[in-house]
Amino acid sequence: MLPRADTAAEFFSPDYASARGRFRAAALRAGAALDTLPLAARGPRDEALTIDIAWLGARQPRRVLLHLSGVHGVEAFAGSAAQLALLAAPPPLPADGALVLLHVLNPYGMAWLRRANEHNVDLNRNFHVDNGIWTGAPPLYKRLDALLNPASPPSRDAFALRLAAAGWRHGVQAVRQAIAHGQHRYPRGLFYGGAELQPGPRLFIDWLQKRLGGAEALFAIDMHTGLGPHGKDTLIREPGVGSASVETLQAALDRPLSGGNAAPAAYTVRGSLGAALPGLLPQTRMEFVLQEIGTWPALRVISALRDENRWHHYGDGGLDHPSKRRLLEALCPAADDWREAAVMHGHGLVYRAACWTFGEKSA
Repeated sequence: MLPRADTAAEFFSPDYASARGRFRAAALRAGAALDTLPLAARGPRDEALTIDIAWLGARQPRRVLLHLSGVHGVEAFAGSAAQLALLAAPPPLPADGALVLLHVLNPYGMAWLRRANEHNVDLNRNFHVDNGIWTGAPPLYKRLDALLNPASPPSRDAFALRLAAAGWRHGVQAVRQAIAHGQHRYPRGLFYGGAELQPGPRLFIDWLQKRLGGAEALFAIDMHTGLGPHGKDTLIREPGVGSASVETLQAALDRPLSGGNAAPAAYTVRGSLGAALPGLLPQTRMEFVLQEIGTWPALRVISALRDENRWHHYGDGGLDHPSKRRLLEALCPAADDWREAAVMHGHGLVYRAACWTFGEKSA
C-alpha cells in the first residue's frame, strides 16, 4: 500500500538524530527486530552515530529484500523517509521471506551534511573487497585536481566556466567519468575511495555475512539522490550482478534500467557496494539495483560538493554555512513535490521488487 502523495513529505526528518529516532520508533511499532552497529565517529552535538537495521519477517529467511540508505551521507534524507514509509506500510512477506532496512550506512555524512564519511571517503568507491587495491587515480583526474579540490575555503573562482573549458578540451563524458570513477591519490579530494576498508562498510560486511549468509535469494536496492531528471527515478544495474535478463527485470520493476548489459549508465565507478555484493555472499542468488532520485543539473550538484568539501577541509566545517545548505538542497531539495516523489519512488520500487523476490519468479 503506497503512502498518500500529499503526505509523503512528512516522512522527511530535519537531521540525522531525528531520522534515527523516528526510524527506531517506527521499527518497534511495526514489530521489527532491530540491530545497531555503533561507529566511533561522533555527530555535531557529540551524539552517537550508528547504523541501524530493521528486520521484518523470517529470522532465518530463504528470500530477502534488502533496502539500503545513506551510503552517501547527505543523500540519506530521502532514503530514510522512504524507509519510514515502508515501516508504516510494509509489503506482504511469505513465511520464508524477510524485508531488511539498513538505515544510513554513512551516519557521519548525514549528521554533518557531507557526502563522504569522517575520513573523507566516498563509501560507494570503498568496497574493494575482491582485490584490496587502494591506489591510483584516473589520469584525467590528476589533471583536474587543482580545479576540483583547491586548498582554500569556498570562494567565487569561475568554476563553472573552467569546468566547461575542461569539457571542451577533453570531452564532457571523459571529464564526467574521470571525476566520478573514484580515486585513491588525493585524500582531501572529491570521490576519494580511501586507503583501506572503512568502519561502516566493515561493520556492514560482517553483519551481512553473519545474518544473511544462509539466504538463497537476495534482492538489494541502494537508494541515492542527485543523478537524473528532477523528481524522477533512474535505476542502474551493476555490470556482472544479477542473473535475470534486462527485459525480464525491467518488466518486473516497471522501469527501464541503465548500466550492466542495459542502456549505458552516466558513468562507471570502481569500488561500489553493488559490485561487491556477489563476492560477499557467493552462495546467494542475487539481484541489485541502485535507485537514483534526480535533483538538480550535474553542474549545480558538483559545485555544491566542491564548496562543501573546501569548507570541510579549509574552513571550520561547521553546519552553519552556506556551503552546507547548498549541498543539502542539491541532494535533498526542500520542495514538497520533490520529497513526495522521492518517497513514492522509493516505496514503490520496494513493492515491485517484493513481487519479484517473493512471487512466482523467485520460487
